[in-house]
Amino acid sequence: MVGSGGGGRGPWLRRGCGGSNPDRGGASEEEERRQYRGARRSERARSSEVCARRRSEVYARGAARAVAAAAASAPAPATPVQAQQRASRPSAAEVARTVVELAPSGTLSVVGPDGWPLGVGARFVADGSGAPALCLAASGPAAAAPDAPSSFHVESGARTPQCTLLGALTKPSDEYELKKLSTRWQKKFGEEIDQDLLYLISVERILHIEDFNEDGMWVIPSEYGDAEPDPLRNFAESIVEEMNSKHAEDVHRIYSIYVESDFQATEVKMIWVDRLGFDLHVHSGEGTFAARIPFTREVSDEKGVKSSFNMMSYHAWEVEKSYAAPEFEKVELLKKVR
Repeated sequence: MVGSGGGGRGPWLRRGCGGSNPDRGGASEEEERRQYRGARRSERARSSEVCARRRSEVYARGAARAVAAAAASAPAPATPVQAQQRASRPSAAEVARTVVELAPSGTLSVVGPDGWPLGVGARFVADGSGAPALCLAASGPAAAAPDAPSSFHVESGARTPQCTLLGALTKPSDEYELKKLSTRWQKKFGEEIDQDLLYLISVERILHIEDFNEDGMWVIPSEYGDAEPDPLRNFAESIVEEMNSKHAEDVHRIYSIYVESDFQATEVKMIWVDRLGFDLHVHSGEGTFAARIPFTREVSDEKGVKSSFNMMSYHAWEVEKSYAAPEFEKVELLKKVR
């Protein structure tokens, strides 16, 4: 610190006419020199500390730039968007369990005594592991072919995913199991079930088909039994209807911002929502395409779904207006539906 006068001493060290500093009460010149040297040492210590801090900051910035440069030069995965889409979609076992939980009925197929395959519709409930328990007439195909190999085909109505469960058609006899199935039946259909008409399929194989005209995927039975149905399944359809009827503009904006495409969409419809994201059908002059957009975080209830949609819609609006930069990686159209 440099002041005015006094050979470069600070103002508080300037001496009076009598050869001493009057503010110091007549202190000797030697004492003033000691004070001056102490002040200079303190000043140099502070300067060294500031320099060291600045060097640390410079080194830190340099290290950060080096890390960023290394990350930028690292090879990117071959298909990051496809990997992201796979990670943001429920497994085939989860989808199959969800379809079975949602469907009120399915088609049972067995081979009759005459050797002809026969398919009949039947209402059902699923037990704790996803095995369907059917209500069948006593004189129907079940009575004609007890414990015979059978298949049970299930679709969820509003969705295209479907599954076929293969296994033996058996008659449950455990009283505790029958009671649980009866309780599930009452909850699902609002009526009691004659336990003598209940038949259970012991699931041995599961064929999952995501959409019409597509090849199916065989699901491992243990994975199917361990999978949980989607937690949004009971209100997903109402959310989809609300989004398409009341928030169509937001749905279209989310598609425009979050999906990478090179054509003009004439209409965008949400077709399903689950805990990890939602599916869209995009209509254009080139056909109809399916797109999958993941949520930024997993949701488990209706409140979480609406909160995620609100955040995505607002961010899409900000990006559209150039008020903010995209904080996500755009997804690609998955496939052409028709």
